Amino acid sequence: MINKVQILSVTSLGNLEAYIRIANLWPMLSIEEEKLLTQRLRYNSDLDAAKTLILSHLRFVIHISRNYSGYGLLQADLIQEGNIGLMKAVRRFNPEIGVRLVSFAVHWIKSEIHEYVLRNWRIVKVATTKSQRKLFFNLRKSKNRLGWFNQEEIEIVARELGVSTADVKEMEARMSAQDVTFNPFPDEDLKDGKYNNSNMLYLQDKKSDFANGFEQDNWDEHATHKLNNALLSLDKRSRDIIQSRWLNNSKKNTLQVLANNYGISAERVRQLEKNAMKKLKIAIEN
Repeated sequence: MINKVQILSVTSLGNLEAYIRIANLWPMLSIEEEKLLTQRLRYNSDLDAAKTLILSHLRFVIHISRNYSGYGLLQADLIQEGNIGLMKAVRRFNPEIGVRLVSFAVHWIKSEIHEYVLRNWRIVKVATTKSQRKLFFNLRKSKNRLGWFNQEEIEIVARELGVSTADVKEMEARMSAQDVTFNPFPDEDLKDGKYNNSNMLYLQDKKSDFANGFEQDNWDEHATHKLNNALLSLDKRSRDIIQSRWLNNSKKNTLQVLANNYGISAERVRQLEKNAMKKLKIAIEN
């Protein structure tokens, strides 16, 4: 339904004020009108009813999105995310539960906005667990002054939100910190003919060793070359036995399969394999 129903778009109008003005022009629905429309949608999959339900509730999305203006994100983006939550709510709403659609939709609208804020507020995620998400959206509301919490305030916030004091301290530190680039901006790379100090320059990659990697690649190439030359020194049958038994990655044949192919016993194949291995070892070591 979300992809099929066409609703107002902030970007299509190109002006947030125009969008809000048009959204507020749509009349609010009475209880009887809302119930009739939700029944048509639920039982008849009426997309026109869905469109009317969505358009008549856009004003509520705008109102809710204003509560998240302090996170430094565009109001238009917050509204668009809230609209997605509204559409999800309309699709899932059951008109027989006896509540208004807006009461049901508030959870879905806030949920989509919350996810958007968490994804875009910082480059580095600040909230991943359930308790951290709760703290993220409630910590600033709990502050009645600037500055860090004292121990008493930490304990009050932890008790009111049902989290540990350690979670409160950690989230306060995360929200107070700022993202720091590892690399300077392009126009700051050079200063007085020298590169500025960059955090990136002090990072050490202990897992990477170019010299060892080059040496290993060289050795593998050398070993492969010697093995190929050693195989060429064997007769055709012995070479086929070694390749079938040890160098075939897709399917390694058993002694009995090879015995059937050559019309000899499995024990004879084992002897040929053993002798071929000895010859290979001598050829590779020389």
